[in-house]
Amino acid sequence: MVHTLHRLSACLIGSFITIHLFNHLLALGSIDAHISFMTYFRQFYRIPVIEALLLSGILFQVGSGLRLIKNRWGERRGFYARLQAISGGYLAFFLINHIAAVLFGRTLHGLDTNFYFAAAGLHISPFQLFFVPYYYLAVLAIFAHVACALHWLSRERLTLEKRNRLGFLIIAIGALLSLFITLAMAGVFYPVEIPTQYADFYGNSPETATGP
Repeated sequence: MVHTLHRLSACLIGSFITIHLFNHLLALGSIDAHISFMTYFRQFYRIPVIEALLLSGILFQVGSGLRLIKNRWGERRGFYARLQAISGGYLAFFLINHIAAVLFGRTLHGLDTNFYFAAAGLHISPFQLFFVPYYYLAVLAIFAHVACALHWLSRERLTLEKRNRLGFLIIAIGALLSLFITLAMAGVFYPVEIPTQYADFYGNSPETATGP
């Protein structure tokens, strides 16, 4: 029962994450494109009922996922079975921390949790040491988790060799997209200057929060 609800909840959250990742990919072009799409998208997901539904779904997903990892770890055999648990565990860690940070910044500090809020940690020393792998692994974990799910769901339709190839392809795409998103946030493709209010969130002056 928990496994079935976990999969249903994943479909709801997955739809939101897909649009959210597309939003981050727009940052490859410009910050304005990223923020413009986010502003439009917020009209829908920040409707109180929808936002409450999303938050509830995420909390259930994290709780049920950790329960499944704990109860079934001893039964897992093979690369994909273990990767599913590891990627799911990291996603649980990331989602709880990310949501808490967004709600904290939004409600207690009155910040617009946009591109600059997410990117600030990549521009302020020594927080880059945490946030670069933190964001990179988050996107990679999403694709790895999807690859594992498809590997299992396609077991009756594809040969093991084809399932393995499909899984590695999805993971490779995730690794590449995650790299591009992280580099955009880090200011590699164009200069990123972090506004004062976001630098202050980390206790830094704006002079120390300027991208390359």
